[in-house]
Amino acid sequence: MRIDRALTALALTLVALPAAATAKAAAPVERTAQPRIFRSEGQGTFGGTKIRYAAAVEEFLLPGASIFATSYIRSDIRNDTARPVVFAFNGGPGSASLWLHLGVMGPRRVDFDDERKPRTVAPFATIANPDSPLDIADIVLIDPPGTGYSRVLPGGKVSDFYGVEQDARAMVQVVQQWLRRHGRANSPKFLVSESYGTVRAAVMARMMAGGPTQTGTMDALALNGILLLGQAMNMAGGGGGEDRAYLDILPSLAATACHFGKVAPGCTPEGQVEAARRFIDSGYLAALYAGSRLPADRKEAVAREMAALIGLPEKDILAADLRISGAAFAKLLLADKGRRLGMYDARFTLPLQGAGGDPVADDPAMGQYVPAFVGAWADYATHVLKVGLDIPYEPIAFRDVNGRWDYGLGPGVPPGKNYALDLAAAMNRNPAMRVMVGTGYYDLVTPLGSADYALAHAGVPLERTSFHHYASGHGPYLGVQARTALVRDLRAFLGAAQ
Repeated sequence: MRIDRALTALALTLVALPAAATAKAAAPVERTAQPRIFRSEGQGTFGGTKIRYAAAVEEFLLPGASIFATSYIRSDIRNDTARPVVFAFNGGPGSASLWLHLGVMGPRRVDFDDERKPRTVAPFATIANPDSPLDIADIVLIDPPGTGYSRVLPGGKVSDFYGVEQDARAMVQVVQQWLRRHGRANSPKFLVSESYGTVRAAVMARMMAGGPTQTGTMDALALNGILLLGQAMNMAGGGGGEDRAYLDILPSLAATACHFGKVAPGCTPEGQVEAARRFIDSGYLAALYAGSRLPADRKEAVAREMAALIGLPEKDILAADLRISGAAFAKLLLADKGRRLGMYDARFTLPLQGAGGDPVADDPAMGQYVPAFVGAWADYATHVLKVGLDIPYEPIAFRDVNGRWDYGLGPGVPPGKNYALDLAAAMNRNPAMRVMVGTGYYDLVTPLGSADYALAHAGVPLERTSFHHYASGHGPYLGVQARTALVRDLRAFLGAAQ
């Protein structure tokens, strides 16, 4: 999940809260002499292959922090040197990895496929996940400090971990420890990231080569590839007069209008995205650039074309000066039915009236699918993974982590950088590294146009970068159709390393 640039205002609000409200961030946990490891075993059919696997919820100790990761390792591989290892994490900042864990990567997933009427009350359950790539790669899901079971230790400083550079450095250290502990330093290595996790992945990739200005040593920890889901790397710009966001989101608005039957019959999400891109190139970009200099007749013509594309009345588009944000669209598209759309996944809806004003808890997507993930994880961790920790599992730490995050200008100060520049530097240093970008058509928070822009304006080698779109939202694995397509592409991406 994510709470990044599109919700910067939320982060600022959280920073302004009284100090007492953030006390939990420093809640002490006892440091143990030896890392704690909870082991279990399982079996399942993945990619059509029946296998056995070893699971372990492992603690990794860093100076000042205790970090937990869950590993799944196929049991019948005699020589695992050529077998890929996938390190996966979510974003926030302040989010644990249970979304990727129980959404697509783990051997079991949350029993949740109905994006129109999701179950929102207990009991929740997990079911076998034949889509997990465990047959072709070992999987490690990492929870950064302050999330999951991971904590800053007594004597440690949250400022050493709650920041872009600090966080990436700690995660690189966890990867290094895991590779040493499991004897896998020479295996193909991949990062699978989501949302703010894509920033983390880009910065980690830049650090992993090492060097005097990076880690101070020549680490030579080369990555074979990175998967970016719901990418959130471009945090540059914004503010008054910034039109890029309206250009970025238009293709997603067009695809969503098609999903709800608000545009011409026979449309497809793919067709709508291409139509939106043509419209941007042929006139929308110039119209926004003209600003108040745009003639009235031209403005009306652009509004008519937009209305046919995104399913809103011309009057609403003109009232917004041709600039329709995701938040405005989410309230307007189904207003005639008294419904509003989810920002994180526009397929989810709730009544237009009655929302409490929270940007996440009241979001029709996050508000409805989060309970299933959190409830299912509690049961899965205890009864399947055999975790015996007397500390709560933190799914998303809004105040304690997100609200304190340091983007390089001090805790809580908004970011201002396109972190795809870090990715470009890593790819420049490693000519064999590849990148796969996966975006949901119905993600109104990190829309597909944002991914296109971020990478095209950072010097990322596009010949080694593939772009994929899925019939889903911010987590492009929710729903059978999206998950099947995503895993097909992921398997091809991982298989290229073998």
